Amino acid sequence: MRFMHIADVHLGAAPDHGYPWAKARGKELWEGFRRCIADANEKKVDLLLIAGDLFDRRPEIKELNEVNYLFSTLEKTVVVLIAGNRDYLEPSSPYLTYQWNENVITIFSGQLERIRLPELKLEIYGMSYHHREISEPVMAGVCAKKDEYFKILLLHGGDASHIPLNKDELLDAGFDYVALGHLHNPQVYIRNLAVYAGAPEPVCAEDTGEHGYVLGEVQRKKVHISFVEMEGRRYLEKTVEVTESDNPYSLQEKISSVVARNGAQNMYRITLTGERDPGFVPQVREYLKCGRILSVTDQTVPAFHLDVLRKKYEGKLIGRFIESFGEGGPSGVTEEKALYYGLEALLYPGGQPEKKPGRREKNSGD
Repeated sequence: MRFMHIADVHLGAAPDHGYPWAKARGKELWEGFRRCIADANEKKVDLLLIAGDLFDRRPEIKELNEVNYLFSTLEKTVVVLIAGNRDYLEPSSPYLTYQWNENVITIFSGQLERIRLPELKLEIYGMSYHHREISEPVMAGVCAKKDEYFKILLLHGGDASHIPLNKDELLDAGFDYVALGHLHNPQVYIRNLAVYAGAPEPVCAEDTGEHGYVLGEVQRKKVHISFVEMEGRRYLEKTVEVTESDNPYSLQEKISSVVARNGAQNMYRITLTGERDPGFVPQVREYLKCGRILSVTDQTVPAFHLDVLRKKYEGKLIGRFIESFGEGGPSGVTEEKALYYGLEALLYPGGQPEKKPGRREKNSGD
């Protein structure tokens, strides 16, 4: 028996709202789900497990029709679906009355429910959300019946507000595989037993790394699982080192180069580090134009030459301020920041660095 385990598709979400590519990202979540269905056919999957949050919110009828059509294209696959905390079963949810294809089984009970699939020698235990949160543990005392059937637990949660889990309880419950949803990054929760499939496509900037689905092969009640990567884009966090010789244009080239090397299709959060020329303060908004960049965080510090400044301002306020940190200079990150910020305030009280001869400052019209 071969199964595919997916979760947290979040259809209907609008990732990166407010950015130029946001509309396309919403469509890409649907495209990622369609690719999962196509893969299920190509790999001749017997079972498709959907561990909650197929939708980002209460689904609309037209959206259920689209999903149901995709399910109808599955040639031999049985679909088992639960609702998560985002698409939870509020009383007016279309989930509750929708007529699914005959190959779709929903487990919409608010308590653990068991279904049997004799043709696959399979039992699946699962439950759905009827509210946004389930803070009560649900696994206490649960024990799957020991027989020739392969036992799967299908759940969405794992934190204090969403079905808290206990590893010892899961290990003692007698399941052969635990298919989990809720965490968007794929990860093994219990080796050889419990796995978070993660989201097929990243949904928000925190969803870094690879994304896809879990493919399982069951033989003689033993399961072998593998992760299949399939995301079209990634969220990446990158650091760009700024030096004292950098200027607005060279820094723009550095950031553009990072985007080109790592893929222009990806989304980026950029952090600037290093020591810069005191006369150059990066205008971070300008660098959002270098690609699909969500944010640029400036953690640079001015490259003050303390010995030169100490000698130049000896006996004056700036000199005394530098001397207050001792001959060895600041110790630790906190003191270092205090020194840099203090010097900037003292040297440039108007908030603008002094212009250097021959340096043309870029203005907002450039």
